[in-house]
Amino acid sequence: MHQHMPSLGRAQPRRSPWRDLSLSTLVAGLVAVLIGYGSSAVIIFQAAEAAGATRAQTGSWMWALGIGAGLTSLSLSWRYRVPVLTAWSTPGAALLATSLPGIPMDEAIGAFLFSSALITLCGITGLFEALVRRIPAALSAALLAGVLLRFGLETFAAVERDWRLPLAMLLAYGLGRRLAPRYAIVLVLLTGVGLAAALGQLDLAGIGLTPTWPVFTAPSFAPATLVGVGLPLFVVTMTTQNLPGTAVLQAAGYRPPSSPLIGWTGAASLALAPFGGFALNLAAISAAVCLGREAHEDPARRYTAGMTAGIGYLLLGVFGTTVTALFAAFPAALITALAGLALLGTIGNGLAGAMADARQRDAAVVTFLCTASGVSLLGIGAAFWGLVAGLAMLGLTIRRASGA
Repeated sequence: MHQHMPSLGRAQPRRSPWRDLSLSTLVAGLVAVLIGYGSSAVIIFQAAEAAGATRAQTGSWMWALGIGAGLTSLSLSWRYRVPVLTAWSTPGAALLATSLPGIPMDEAIGAFLFSSALITLCGITGLFEALVRRIPAALSAALLAGVLLRFGLETFAAVERDWRLPLAMLLAYGLGRRLAPRYAIVLVLLTGVGLAAALGQLDLAGIGLTPTWPVFTAPSFAPATLVGVGLPLFVVTMTTQNLPGTAVLQAAGYRPPSSPLIGWTGAASLALAPFGGFALNLAAISAAVCLGREAHEDPARRYTAGMTAGIGYLLLGVFGTTVTALFAAFPAALITALAGLALLGTIGNGLAGAMADARQRDAAVVTFLCTASGVSLLGIGAAFWGLVAGLAMLGLTIRRASGA
């Protein structure tokens, strides 16, 4: 794939988003936003509740995260002409849900600022990019496949709970891939929403269009909270979000400079932390929707999917609480099947890339299995440990091969 994209990852001002935009990239961006909100909004609410947030503050958290993800996705995708999607740290939100009870809101905001400052520092100094350059392509592809595997599995597991939506959407995907591959996910989305409405599974009652207003909270910096909350939030965001997010881009053949991406997401988090933007980072799962052939046959035009997602996040940020309620109205089977089918091609490409080089195959399999297992050690997620295990196996097998 790389030989077809020699300039991807660099600024290409001659390309016009208006000319490069297509229906398929538009839908890919919107599906990415749908997956982002549908899969993790409830965890953000739990984290805000753990911090003792009022209803207005909870809405402000959703506003800050939506605005931050929107601005960074839109601007970075346009700047580098690469589908760069950002998002909030879902593992970070899960961490906060368990670690914030009993901690005052102002101290929590101080921890958010501390974590964001560390992320920004990693981007400015280039430490993160130096690390990423040492990751072999096969392990990046295996990491991608491992991160996304559970979404493919859950598509078929959903059949056990309610077979109608997943099977109808799978049928729509197959027909779409045969008749109009670029618009297969469009057909999947329309089929899912239409069938859910016909089955009476869309509950839109009581949903009103109300803008969300940001609430500023002045931070305070308690050493115990900075170490107990801010430092783990930084580690979790970098290892389980930014690392896979970079791997997803690399596995798709894109090579934007990692340091500016990390630096800008950290800076955006710094600006929005007092309003509840606890951590912004490179997206992995939702980004994968915009990186494959389903988004567009031409890899150089897929950046418009990232820009579309950015605009979607901005709109949803303004109407944060309203839109979250809207996504909650969709049945779980629809969200699950949509995510799995939208990522099907990307999972396949990741597996193909991981297995392509026989010399790295053992290490890639170890990375894939460890990442897919979901194991968590020392508070650090499976993506990090999968990469560590794969690199260790690669070192052992290379030595064995050279010594044979």
